Amino acid sequence: MSRLTQIAAFSTAAAVAAALAGCSGGASGTASGDGGGDVTISYSNFISNGGNEENLDAIVAAFEDENPGIIVDVATLPYADYFTTLQTDLAAGTQADVFDIEYANFGTYVADGVIAPLEDVDTSVYRTSLADAYSSDGAQYALPSSFSNVVLFYNSDLFDAAGLDYPTSDWTWEDEKVAAEQLTDEAAGVYGDYQPISYYEYYKAVAQAGGDFLADDGISVAFDSPEGIAAAEWLVGKSGTVMPTPEQGAGTPDYDSGLFLDGKLAMWHSGIWMFGALADATFNWDIAVEPGDAQKASALFSNAVAVSSSSDEKEAAQAFAEFLTSSSTMVETRLDAGWELPPVSDDSLLASYLGKGAPANRQAVFDALENVALPPIVAEGQTEMQDIVSEELTEAAAGRKSVEEAVSSAAERVNAVIG
Repeated sequence: MSRLTQIAAFSTAAAVAAALAGCSGGASGTASGDGGGDVTISYSNFISNGGNEENLDAIVAAFEDENPGIIVDVATLPYADYFTTLQTDLAAGTQADVFDIEYANFGTYVADGVIAPLEDVDTSVYRTSLADAYSSDGAQYALPSSFSNVVLFYNSDLFDAAGLDYPTSDWTWEDEKVAAEQLTDEAAGVYGDYQPISYYEYYKAVAQAGGDFLADDGISVAFDSPEGIAAAEWLVGKSGTVMPTPEQGAGTPDYDSGLFLDGKLAMWHSGIWMFGALADATFNWDIAVEPGDAQKASALFSNAVAVSSSSDEKEAAQAFAEFLTSSSTMVETRLDAGWELPPVSDDSLLASYLGKGAPANRQAVFDALENVALPPIVAEGQTEMQDIVSEELTEAAAGRKSVEEAVSSAAERVNAVIG
């Protein structure tokens, strides 16, 4: 998923943290200024940092116009500082009435009781997979505010030159493999496919193979299965055949995007945040939903907003959360600014996005939401789990371990840190 600017001076972060503490949790619900009966709710965020502060201001102003008597006090932090500050505020009970969250932290917030279940939310206004990601035990605890996902990019000109049909939503791994082999011309420096050999691609491939990354208990792995081995073979088998090896540059920063922009890569698994970088491409390109094996499963990354369980103004806070995530003002503002994608289900609101130009098949962005693979989340050892899987897959790609050995070793090591 695209990430907003993550660099800010410590003094700025400290000042914003102080502002958050001054306007959060227990402070809301008091009369504001000369408004007499007005209530003030606080909102802390990272989503607007780095260039979209004015766009957020416009959404807030529209909400206040439509909801006289409610004032929204906004505090914006850099992404790099946001979650440390939020954790401090949660520990002190000084969190804002409404605050940004990521899916990776959602389960912890629910378990800790720091976010409130929302009342009578019409979740039909959101894409189903996005809304479902933030529900637990039948209750909606947060609302998706934006999303990014991964699709299959392809160079149409290379397909045309090879006389091959373009990828479609019906493609399987086998279809992709056959096309990649025909499109690879190593002597000319042209490769048929590129998919990073990493944890982030692996958990998705496990789902595409019909398997589970984690067991139902959430504290042990399930990827040491025939499906998990098939997923590893799918990724590792590309290296040195239809995609470059690490020794040839694969895995180095921006290597894959550079290869695609140079017209030397026929297919590329990457995120929709790369659309802007391809605006000046000198060849024709498009996208499709990623192929699956036993089933489709596309990687989904999203942000969301939650209401503090300690807020004194939950009704006003929820009203703002709903406006921020589903209003036509939000949709228009995001699409006009190119500020990530709104999570709404009404396709008519997205007409301007679908008609923006390359890629022509922007509908695939939304079609990919029909079958998603959410990142596996564990209570302990999240970073270690991700690093271990990537390390073991890299060992297999380098030929230092068989795929079976790498998967078995990864399972044993991950179980040791998450159990």
